[in-house]
Amino acid sequence: KSAAALKPGGRLAVVSTHHVAGGTSQFFADMQSYYEKYDPTTPPGLVLEPASAIPCEFDESPLFKEPTFSRYEWEVTYTAQEYLDVLYTYSGHRALDAQARDGLFSALRRLIDENHGGHVTKRYMTQLAVAHVR
Repeated sequence: KSAAALKPGGRLAVVSTHHVAGGTSQFFADMQSYYEKYDPTTPPGLVLEPASAIPCEFDESPLFKEPTFSRYEWEVTYTAQEYLDVLYTYSGHRALDAQARDGLFSALRRLIDENHGGHVTKRYMTQLAVAHVR
């Protein structure tokens, strides 16, 4: 559908953002046990990967030429409340039942406040994929 909406030679740009290794690394390692406790969909032993390990993906289509990829890494420092506010926007967190979400968020707040001075830094990698219509 996107190829049909574009003029000949037009371009489709797809932006994706990934949470990658970096920032307050110890916090993200420590929080894994809380996710395993409160969120049954959490894979055991999950660890963040470096940005270089995230594959460059674009759905193959004969309607588009080979895409080009650009990547940007960046970090944001959050207070405990700001971090929880961000997490609440993620569908996986919103899908948790209220008791599990409250337990998880309480545990993460304590971890941030008690072990990380009240703030954490999260590293992101944003990827831009651009493909021209054939």
